[in-house]
Amino acid sequence: MTQRQVLQVFEHYQQSRLQFVQTVADLATRPQNIETLQNAGVMTLLRPLLLDSVPNVQQTAALALGRLANHSDDLAEAVVQGDILPQLVHSLASQNRFYKKAAAFVLRAVAKHSPGLALAVVACGGVDALVLSLEEFDPGVKEAAAWALGYVARHNEQLSQCVVEAGAVPLLVLCLQEPEMALKRISASALSDIAKHTTELAHSVVDNGAIAHLAQMILNPDAKLKRHVLSALSQISKHSVGLAELVVEAEVFPAALACLRDPDDYVRKNVTTLMREVVKHTPELAQFIVNCGGMAAVVDYLGDSSGNVRLPGIMMLGYVAAHTENLAMAVIVAKGVPQLALCLSEEREDHMRAAAAWALGQIGRHTPEHARAVAAASLLPALLQLYLDANSSEDLQVKCKKALKSVLQKCTHLPALEPLLYEAPSNILKHVLCQFSKVRQQGGGGAATRSRRPSSAQVCVGRVLKMSNNDVTYYATRCE
Repeated sequence: MTQRQVLQVFEHYQQSRLQFVQTVADLATRPQNIETLQNAGVMTLLRPLLLDSVPNVQQTAALALGRLANHSDDLAEAVVQGDILPQLVHSLASQNRFYKKAAAFVLRAVAKHSPGLALAVVACGGVDALVLSLEEFDPGVKEAAAWALGYVARHNEQLSQCVVEAGAVPLLVLCLQEPEMALKRISASALSDIAKHTTELAHSVVDNGAIAHLAQMILNPDAKLKRHVLSALSQISKHSVGLAELVVEAEVFPAALACLRDPDDYVRKNVTTLMREVVKHTPELAQFIVNCGGMAAVVDYLGDSSGNVRLPGIMMLGYVAAHTENLAMAVIVAKGVPQLALCLSEEREDHMRAAAAWALGQIGRHTPEHARAVAAASLLPALLQLYLDANSSEDLQVKCKKALKSVLQKCTHLPALEPLLYEAPSNILKHVLCQFSKVRQQGGGGAATRSRRPSSAQVCVGRVLKMSNNDVTYYATRCE
C-alpha cells in the first residue's frame, strides 16, 4: 500500500467519527429517538470521543451529550454515573471556546433536573470551572457559563451558597455591563436565582453593586431582559425592609410603572410582583408606591389582564390595604374593589379566587366605611357562595370565611347583610345577627330600621332571635 492509501484509512476513520457524532447530535433533538439511542449504548460510545484528537469531534460529542442529558433526569443521571463530568470539567480549562460552550451546556443540562444532580456538578468541580469561564473573552462562553451557574443556584440555599463562595457574583455583575443582550439576560437571571433563597444571599448580590446596574435596565426595549431584571429586583426586595428600601432608593420607581403598559405579559407580571414585594413590608413603603401612582396603575393592569398574571396585582392590593385604614381607603378610591370583584367572578382557578377573597377581607376589616365599600359591591353573597360550594378548595373556603368574618364584624349597612340571613350557616349567621343587633341598639341602620313597617329581613331576624333565650344571650354576648 502506498503512503496515500494508508492515510486514507485514517481520513475515513476521522470522517466516520465526525459523521457519527453529528448524526447522534441531530437525532438527540427529537424526543422520539431518545429511548432508542439510550438502548443502543450511545453514552458509552460518546464518552471516549470527548477526548478525540479532532476538536470538531470533541465539540459535537459534547453537544450530543448535552442534548441527551437535557431530555430527562435518567439520562442526566447516566452522564453522572458514566464519570463524564470530571472529564468535561478538566477539559474546560484547556480547550477552545466552542468546546467550552458545549461543555457548559452539558453541565447545565445535568444540573437543571434536581438538587442531587446539581450537587454532582458541584462535587466534580464544575462550579469553579464555570466561574473561570466567566472571565473568558468570548461572550458566548460567558453566557453558557452564567446559564449553567444559574441552574445550579436555583435549586436551594446550599447550592446557591456554593456558587457565591466560588466567586461568581462579582463576575455576573460585570457580565451585566457587557454589550451583548443575551449575556445581560442570562446574568440577570442567574443573579435572580441566587438572591431568591435567603436574606444573606440577596445581600451578597446587593453588596456587589447589582441593584444600580439592574435599575438602569428597567426601561431597556428588550422584553426578555426586562423580565429577568424585574425578577431579580423582586427576589432582592422580598427578604427584608432594608433590601426593599435599597431597591426603592435606586430610583426604580416610578420608572418601573411604565412597564405595566408593556405588551409582554411576563414583564407586566414581574413589575407587579416587584411592587408586591416592596409594599408588603411597611406602611411607609406602601404609601411610597401609592404616591408614585402605583395603585391606579395596578388596578388598570388587573382590568387589562386575565389568568395567573393577575395574581401579584391582587396580592399587592391586599398587602397595601392590610397596613392602615388610609391605605385601605386608597385602594377603594382607586376602584380596587370592583376590579377584585371581577377577579373573584371571572377567574376559575381556586388559588386566584382565594387571593381575591383575602384581599377583599383586608380592605373591609378596618371600619364600617371600608366594610360598606366591599358590601355595596354585592361581594358578601359571592364570598358566601364560594365558602359553601363543595367544589371549592379548602384554602378558598378558609379565605372566604375569614373575609366574611372580617367584613361582617365592621359592616353596618343592613341592606347588604339581608341576603345572608336566608342562606348563611350558623357560624356565619351569628356575625350577621350581631351586626343587626348593634345597629338596632345604636338606633341606626338606614331606612330599613327606621321604617314603621318591618322589612322581611327584620322579620327573619326577629324569628331567629325568638327561637330561644339562650340564642339571644349568646349573640348579645358576642356583640359586646
